[in-house]
Amino acid sequence: MKLALSRLGGMFLLLFNRRWWWSTLLIIMVMLAMIRLGFWQLARGEQRRVRNEHIVRQMAFDSLPLSDLNMELIDLEQLLYRVVTVDGTYDYTQQIILHGQKFLGQPGVNIVTPLVLPTSDQAVLVNRGWIPYGTAMSADLSEFDEPGLHYVSGRVRLSDPGQAYAVATPTAGLEWYRIDITALQGQITYNLLPIYLQQMPHDNDRHDFPKRVALDVELNDGPHLGYAIQWFLFVPILGGGYLHSLRKTVAPC
Repeated sequence: MKLALSRLGGMFLLLFNRRWWWSTLLIIMVMLAMIRLGFWQLARGEQRRVRNEHIVRQMAFDSLPLSDLNMELIDLEQLLYRVVTVDGTYDYTQQIILHGQKFLGQPGVNIVTPLVLPTSDQAVLVNRGWIPYGTAMSADLSEFDEPGLHYVSGRVRLSDPGQAYAVATPTAGLEWYRIDITALQGQITYNLLPIYLQQMPHDNDRHDFPKRVALDVELNDGPHLGYAIQWFLFVPILGGGYLHSLRKTVAPC
């Protein structure tokens, strides 16, 4: 027992002597940072699980009429992924195409069209579905128009205020890379609602395109637990490696 305590005291003195105290302090700081990163990854994993549970609940709720919702009072996050229904007519003169979309691995675009609400100057953007990239670039998009009054059922999506930008082209109207409703409001004459809808597929679709694509949300727990375990394992590896290196350095030849 005394020998073990003596060795422990000797190692402590070695770790914090004039020559090694700074490297010991640096190693301790790095180990603490690794522990912090491990707990941060665990917290990220818990946040993701809570998010997944929220999404599952949202997607399981019954549909709501859009006309029953007061957009100025409601928390938009509480509408995310809910199914809402709305009547209106499409204005194809102000629709956009959304680049960077895939369906079954095939590149394409989504057609996003303002749905004008009855007796109102308001409109809600509706992602009407996917068409192949080649078709979008070469065809007259009017062939995908769906005239008349429509009863639309779609899942609520929120604006993505990232680095959205538009490029004017003579054949396809306005091309965008994400839906930023605030930015789009500057070029669409209707008062846009602060949400947009991803139209849901249904059995009565009469056309192959635009292809209604069901909302696909990733609901796994992600890699956070694995990352946390890695960070926690790095702590004894670094500490043990430092002690081993120190012993070899000071060992008598």
